[in-house]
Amino acid sequence: MAMMAMTIRNSASRRTMMSRPIFGSRSMSSWWKNVEPAPKDPILGVTEAFLADPSPDKVNVGVGAYRDDNGKPVVLDCVREAERRIAGTSFMEYLPMGGSVKMVEETLKLAYGDNSQFIKDKRIAAVQSLSGTGACRLFADFQNRFCPASQIYIPVPTWSNHHNIWRDAQVPQKTYHYYHPETKGLDFKGLMDDVKNAPEGSFFLLHACAHNPTGVDPTEEQWREISQLFKAKKHFAFFDMAYQGFASGDPARDAKSIRIFLEDGQHIGISQSYAKNMGLYGQRVGCLSVLCEDEKQAVTVKSQLQQLARPMYSNPPLHGAQIVSTILGDPELKSLWLKEVKIMADRIIGMRTTLRDSLEKLGSPLSWEHVTKQEINY
Repeated sequence: MAMMAMTIRNSASRRTMMSRPIFGSRSMSSWWKNVEPAPKDPILGVTEAFLADPSPDKVNVGVGAYRDDNGKPVVLDCVREAERRIAGTSFMEYLPMGGSVKMVEETLKLAYGDNSQFIKDKRIAAVQSLSGTGACRLFADFQNRFCPASQIYIPVPTWSNHHNIWRDAQVPQKTYHYYHPETKGLDFKGLMDDVKNAPEGSFFLLHACAHNPTGVDPTEEQWREISQLFKAKKHFAFFDMAYQGFASGDPARDAKSIRIFLEDGQHIGISQSYAKNMGLYGQRVGCLSVLCEDEKQAVTVKSQLQQLARPMYSNPPLHGAQIVSTILGDPELKSLWLKEVKIMADRIIGMRTTLRDSLEKLGSPLSWEHVTKQEINY
C-alpha cells in the first residue's frame, strides 16, 4: 500500500509539473507579444502598393530597376553569354570569406582605373560584398569597431537605407546640406560650409555619381573644391557608387569624383554594386574597398573586414561573382557590356528629355530643367 501511495503521489507530481509552463511564469505564446509591426519601407512599400493595385495604367516609381518599353525586366546579352559559359563548368563550393579574388580584382579596376598604381602596390583592402547595401554595412561596422568615437555625415536627402545601415551599426549620424529644393540643384555653399564646420577627421558619405534620390551631382570643378576641402580638414570620404555607368554611359566618367580624390592623395572607401549596371539585382554582388597606407596595412584591414563578414553571412554568393568576373575578364564580353550599359544610360537620358518636353508642351508653369540637367553635370 505504501508503495502504491508513493507511486500515485509521484504520478500526480509529474502531472503537476507537466501542467506548469516550461519557461518559468512566461507561457510559450507570450514571448513575442511586445513585438510591433515594422513600418513599411519607404521604397519597397511603393512596390508592394504597385503589385496590389489592379489598375492597368499603374506605374511603379519605387525601386529603381531598369525596364524595357513594356515594363519588363531586362537581362543583358553579356550576362546571358556569361551564364552560358559558366554553366556546368565549375563546382558549387564556398567562396573564401573575402569572395571571388578575380571578381574583386576586376571590380577595383573599374573604380581606381585599369593602370592604378594603388592596385599595383597592393594598397587596397577589398572584399566581395552583398551588393552595395552589404558593402555599406560592412564598412559601417568596420567604422564602429575601429573608430568607435566617430560619426558619419550623410547628405540631405539620401537613399533611405543609408540611415538604417549606419543606425544598426550603432554609428551616430549627422547630416550635411546637399539638395536645394528651390533651385532643384546642388546646395554647394551649404555643402561646403558643413564640410568646413565638421570636426577635423570626420567621416562623410558621398554619392560618387547619379545621386540617389535627386539625380543632382556636383560638377567636376565642384568635386575638385570638395576634395581640396576634405584634404585640408583631414576628413574620410566613403563613396557609395551604385550607378557607375548609368549616369553618363561611361563607367570611367562616372568614377571621376573618386579619381579626383585619389589624385589629391586621399585615403577613401568605396562601395560598388552590379545591381544596376549589369542588371544583377537579385544576385547581390558588389565590392567594398578601403585604400590603405601600404600593402601590410591593406592585408590587416582586409583580415578585419573578413572577420566582420564571418558572423554576418560567412562568405558571399558564387554565381553573381562568376558572371561579373567572366564579363570583365573577357575583352569581347567587356566590350559588349560597355556597349549595353551605354544603351541603357542613353535611353534613360532620352526618356528624361521626352518627359521634360512633354511637360513643357502641356503648358506646365514649372521649370523642368532639372530633369535633364544631370546628363551635363560632368
